[in-house]
Amino acid sequence: MTPETFFLVVAGLFGLLVGSFLNVCIFRLPRGTSIVWPASACGSCKRELRWFENIPIVSWALLGAKCARCKAPISLQYPLVEATTAVLFVLVAATTPQGPQLAAHLLFVSALIVLFGIDLEHQILPNSITLPGTVIGVLFSLAGPPGWQASLLGVLLGGGVLYAIAWGYYAVRREEGLGMGDVKMLGMIGAFLGWQAVLLTLVLASLSGAVIGVAMIVFQRGSMKYALPFGTFLAIGAVVAMLAGQPIIDWYAGFY
Repeated sequence: MTPETFFLVVAGLFGLLVGSFLNVCIFRLPRGTSIVWPASACGSCKRELRWFENIPIVSWALLGAKCARCKAPISLQYPLVEATTAVLFVLVAATTPQGPQLAAHLLFVSALIVLFGIDLEHQILPNSITLPGTVIGVLFSLAGPPGWQASLLGVLLGGGVLYAIAWGYYAVRREEGLGMGDVKMLGMIGAFLGWQAVLLTLVLASLSGAVIGVAMIVFQRGSMKYALPFGTFLAIGAVVAMLAGQPIIDWYAGFY
């Protein structure tokens, strides 16, 4: 096994462990409970899980997706979040130079996974993730890309663009179209990735949201006023911008 391959394997295993913790964050943060105490337990019978019931993916499979005591079903969300985190950690490790930028991107993708999961289920984007995340992104920019100027501009542009859209929509329709959570999340994205990635993220999120929204209307699962969790699309757009943003920008610039 080459050192590069070993590094990617370690990144994937680390991602599995982090993914297990992210599941805790996704479940507990919307409920306002501590993410460190008490220990993980069955959501139905409240029995505290033993260590071998907390092995990412493996425990879920061996238990047959059921609690060992009460046989209540264990959501597929848990192995999906763990597997997704592992895959994204490998992709980040494969595309990012080792150093402060790698640490920043691993933290960033972890925050995006939590925001994606919470917004998808609860339609909220906790300040406890977006606001500290913005500060951390700016601090990391002092030691590496995108640089502190691009980071600060990304915060202002990210938050400002969505705030202007939300204000304009309310002024015309007299109802909220975007929540402030989306504004803060895009500001956090700008802090980590810079202002250019903010624009790309917004374009990708808008396109994917439009496609899903139209599909839901076509299949009669929603209406023109159906509230889509835009934070989930921002998370997807930000991951794409982080992993392949520069090639996409270069490809687009080639048309001019």
